[in-house]
Amino acid sequence: MASDQEFLTYVVGQMRHAGPITSRKMFGEYAIYCGEKVVALVCDNQLFVKPTNGGRALLGTPREGRPFPGARPFFLIDDDLDDAETLAALISATARELPPPKPKPKPKPKSKAKPPTANRKSKAKTASRRT
Repeated sequence: MASDQEFLTYVVGQMRHAGPITSRKMFGEYAIYCGEKVVALVCDNQLFVKPTNGGRALLGTPREGRPFPGARPFFLIDDDLDDAETLAALISATARELPPPKPKPKPKPKSKAKPPTANRKSKAKTASRRT
């Protein structure tokens, strides 16, 4: 089941004091950014926060879950979802500990396609046979 926009809007609103919070649709679900760092995922109307030592210190013994099959465990936030202050502190702590995103490689310049060399040779042969 995909997450709905209403749940996403609520979660992002609860995090608003953590910094610049944005979301982006990815693979039918949502990634939540604090600045340029992905700090959490919203999958099946559940909030999964990337695990960090600072986040663990704030939450004590957090419940963990996998946002999708094959994913590593994230902190699954349900009880603290309605506590905007705790959630903002968790997201801030998570963002501070995560490394900056890797720079995206610059796209290679497109080169103009050269005509196949076989065509040049065949034209040269045809021209030499005519003379």
